Amino acid sequence: MCGLAGFFGFNNNTSDRESIRTTLARMTGRIAHRGPDADGFWLDYEAGIALGHRRLSIIDLSEAGAQPMTSASGRYLLSYNGEIYNHLELRAALGVASMAPDWRGHSDTETLLACFEAWGVEAALQKATGMFAFALWDREKRALVLGRDRLGEKPLYYGWQGRGGRRAFLFGSELKSLRVHPAFENEVDRDALMLLMRHGYVPAPYSIYSGIRKLPPGTYATLSRDEPEPHIRTYWSAIETARRGAAQPFAGTPDEAVDILADLLGKAVGRQMMADVPLGAFLSGGIDSSTIVALMQAQSSRPVRTFSIGFHEGEYDEAVHARAVARHLGTDHTELYVTSSDAMGVIPRLPEIYDEPFADSSQIPTFLVSRLARSAVTVSLSGDGGDELFGGYNRYKFSSSLWNSLAPIPLPLRGLAGSAVTAVPVRAWNRVGAALPGRLKYNLLGDKLHKGAGILRCRSADELYYGLVSLWRNPEAIVRGATEPPTQLTGGRPDLAGLDPVERMMALDLVTYLPDDILVKVDRASMAVSLESRVPLLDPEVVAFAWSLPLGYKMRGGETKWPLRQLLYRHVPRALIDRPKMGFGVPVGDWLRGPMRDWGEALLDERRLRSEGFLHVEAVRAAWATHLGGSVNLQYSLWPILMLQQWLEAQAEPVQGAAVPQAA
Repeated sequence: MCGLAGFFGFNNNTSDRESIRTTLARMTGRIAHRGPDADGFWLDYEAGIALGHRRLSIIDLSEAGAQPMTSASGRYLLSYNGEIYNHLELRAALGVASMAPDWRGHSDTETLLACFEAWGVEAALQKATGMFAFALWDREKRALVLGRDRLGEKPLYYGWQGRGGRRAFLFGSELKSLRVHPAFENEVDRDALMLLMRHGYVPAPYSIYSGIRKLPPGTYATLSRDEPEPHIRTYWSAIETARRGAAQPFAGTPDEAVDILADLLGKAVGRQMMADVPLGAFLSGGIDSSTIVALMQAQSSRPVRTFSIGFHEGEYDEAVHARAVARHLGTDHTELYVTSSDAMGVIPRLPEIYDEPFADSSQIPTFLVSRLARSAVTVSLSGDGGDELFGGYNRYKFSSSLWNSLAPIPLPLRGLAGSAVTAVPVRAWNRVGAALPGRLKYNLLGDKLHKGAGILRCRSADELYYGLVSLWRNPEAIVRGATEPPTQLTGGRPDLAGLDPVERMMALDLVTYLPDDILVKVDRASMAVSLESRVPLLDPEVVAFAWSLPLGYKMRGGETKWPLRQLLYRHVPRALIDRPKMGFGVPVGDWLRGPMRDWGEALLDERRLRSEGFLHVEAVRAAWATHLGGSVNLQYSLWPILMLQQWLEAQAEPVQGAAVPQAA
């Protein structure tokens, strides 16, 4: 895993050459955490291109793996972040076709370069299995190519900035690299704040800054001096994969499906265990991470290193379950119980880690478990992706039956029902959920019911889904002077023909929530401590097979993720796994009423909000007062506001009174 940064389009002025190189060094220096082992630079002053790289050595630790790397012919220069898991197979294919160069080392970077030379960019990307973002300079065409992996595991930002002679095209793994370039304009995109309030993140292709974009997953972009606007092409589509699977469904039995999944996922795990450095896995004790660890241990001659963190608040603590799974599988397990002080101590670092406001509070434990893992390993596998592929989220389980029940009820009556639900305080509902017997037990029932009450006014199943994934259903009531841009959930909605309502939700999560929230969270948290995180469930063969399975195979007999469960039961007793789904979160709602109250109050100070001018002060203050009152838990609505305020504070001098939160 590495980091890249660079810029294109500067003038060939001999007197500026030292400043150009200094700027490139500053850009790569800002992402040294992504690659602490080495840095590298390549500049062509005449062509106006500067490529920089930070290296975290994983495969081929020698200088033969250093970047930016030149292809065997000298035509291409590559700065690349990621891993190509099938690179040995690609080398073999090049050899069979008599297109292999004289290999200098055994890095996947050299393999990818050779594939670009042999087959061209698009064909090479279609053959490559991995996670990656790259900048490729074509010396022959004097063109820059930027590319990103199929599902968005690795990030890539880009955009033209500056005016006149200062104008330059900037690109990099993280926004902090772009910020130090003298052309960077540092203008907040007010419209993007609307998306932040709705989703808790700024989805691709937007970013928090005007003029800076995120390259969408599964695409590559080409530009040159003659054609300066990036031309984006799609080489792989998650939506097309979903539609193709639904149109040509798996015809075997459910048990046969489990056998095939075991083979495909086992091979994916084996490929992703390839490393020349110590390797381990995150283990929460849930279905997805336990399955990955079980398949790792089955292929390892020594105990796999596994890591989990625990909280003393029982409803948030999964460490006890992870410990039981680790004991059964025989892993070398490390766990750490963290206090509220430990967790809140991460909050001041969040703007630096995430670069733009990001409001999934599980970013805190994700960082903590990444830091724990990095104390012993350099690579860690995770179980992300299982919910989106196999129907694991609660909203899938309940939304279809809920809509079938809601649709016949007149809209006014549904509104009254919503009012009745919210009349009972969140804490009272939570006590009811915790008291339910056995498998009926429902963690944080009140939080879910209060959030769901607002969707009772929905007019369709798709509108119901949009309500479920909206932290603020009316972000215009929070953000001043902005218009919500179109996204894949609104004006740019993809063609989902052939998918039923639940499958549409899963497909939309696969192209929005997964890359823009889950994978961002894991990438930034792990790379902040120089840890490479890998996601075997997102292997393209596993993804394609999952989408070929009928929905009745995924949600079967009242169970979600049925194929994954059956695969896991071959390795771990059912009794260790069957329990209510828990989110990987922290009790932010309670903390905001307790040890974090002063911190929140300072960030939401009325004078400060009016001075900044981004938010409607009265609406923000009303939500804050309602949450503090205790009758409603608004942590999910307040967290994006607080993360925006924390981020704004990090961009300028500290705001008077906005102290770092202290635990009681």
